[in-house]
Amino acid sequence: MAETHFSSENRHIEKPKKGLKSTAWLVALAGLIVFVLVLSGEFKIPQNSVAQSPTNISETGLFPIVDNNGRMESPFVAVVEAVKNAVVNVSASSKGQQRFHWWQQGSRRSTSSGSGFFFREDGYILTNNHVVSGADKVTVRTSTGYTYDAEVVGTDPQTDLAVLKVDPQEEIVIIPFGNSDEIKVGDWAIAIGNPFPQQGLDRTVTVGVISAKGRSNLRFGSETPEYQDYIQTDASINPGNSGGPLLNLRGEAIGVNAAISSPTGNSVGVGFAIPIDLARAIVPDLITNGKASRGWLGVWFAPLTQREAKRQGLDEVKGVIIDSVFINSPADVAGIEGGDVIVGFNNHQVENTGQLSVLVSTTKSGQEVPIDIIRDRRKMTLSTTMADREKFLTNARQATRAQTQAADDFDFRVWNGMEIMEFTPEIARALELETEHDNGIYVRRVYPGSAADRASISRGTIILQVDEVVVRTLKEMENSIKRLRKSSRAIGLIVQEPDGTIARKVIRR
Repeated sequence: MAETHFSSENRHIEKPKKGLKSTAWLVALAGLIVFVLVLSGEFKIPQNSVAQSPTNISETGLFPIVDNNGRMESPFVAVVEAVKNAVVNVSASSKGQQRFHWWQQGSRRSTSSGSGFFFREDGYILTNNHVVSGADKVTVRTSTGYTYDAEVVGTDPQTDLAVLKVDPQEEIVIIPFGNSDEIKVGDWAIAIGNPFPQQGLDRTVTVGVISAKGRSNLRFGSETPEYQDYIQTDASINPGNSGGPLLNLRGEAIGVNAAISSPTGNSVGVGFAIPIDLARAIVPDLITNGKASRGWLGVWFAPLTQREAKRQGLDEVKGVIIDSVFINSPADVAGIEGGDVIVGFNNHQVENTGQLSVLVSTTKSGQEVPIDIIRDRRKMTLSTTMADREKFLTNARQATRAQTQAADDFDFRVWNGMEIMEFTPEIARALELETEHDNGIYVRRVYPGSAADRASISRGTIILQVDEVVVRTLKEMENSIKRLRKSSRAIGLIVQEPDGTIARKVIRR
């Protein structure tokens, strides 16, 4: 099974596999055929400048070749020449604590390496949070060989983004932000970064296409970002590429390279980048406040099922169904009700729960937004003013503490920030769940910011074991909770996740 990894430095390098020579001959032969076709006039050679070459195949030809003062070259050349010096090597080190990542572990001073890029002329650099997480010293090396001590201006683990600041003693190149919302599957994509930094492979360029948009529910262990709306690309992304830019043919950043899915730990053509529109929404907060502020709508929602989409008269299974609404929340004020299907938010079509979470979180408190819903097969547009998520979480934590302290006889249907119920075949049929397990504890809701939320437990999870003890009923769950009540250690759970996979989760209280 393929594993999903962050694309920071990995010290393991695979040897080339057999069969590459034959592949290289095929690529060379294809290139010769293309060259002959171009000379014969079979393919049109656009005369416009490289940086402005359209990505539409009907306008550029199947193979993008441009005429640069009589010299035929790909449009990637001008893009790379314009922006590659904006890409930097980021080195982060720490001491006095243990750091455990998939690429390294140890208790002495440890160093991790990644990439980043200048996006402002006064020395601001965008990179990934996991590149600098836990570091007490961060250095940046530019294309000219200058090395700077960098200040970590702001970090956001929930989106895996970070902003650094250096005082440049040289003229720097910046990469402007593009528009990731406008990209299409099949568009060209260019990745620049520093794969295998220990080998000195700085500013390596790889080219591919946009393979998919809106990827979510990816797992990266304890550092898994809460908000995921990844761009998938087959442009090679290897360990060390984390934080580098994903570019369009105009030389604009459309994403921040972050992770790969691979059975080997190295690139197999399945890479992920954080959309630049997500970065654009939170970077000002990281610069000003050191952390991101987030909007709050005040709803519990779930994936739209095929049956519910058909019942509401929808042609596609796209949207998010509302489970319940918080009293006096922005959603409640707008008139949103349980059972409504959100199909549009702030002039964006809603595809799934991951995308809606990102749209809501990146909307500022106080901003008025339109929300398109389907109710009883009728479409309507409501409007509300967004609230601040942090204020809600603070109030929720205080309420949870008060409830816990109110009586020793705790309601075991709420535990560590999740609402649980006994799982039965009848519930499975009602919820349209496919599972091999007839019994267990079903998680029907997870409170934001709770211990369960921090453990990446989500709605729809089925708890099978608690601290190595099988739990099939709420009574067995209650006994396990009573046994662990006075313990402060972490609690291990074996669960079936909503996608059917079996996983281990750890509750740290």
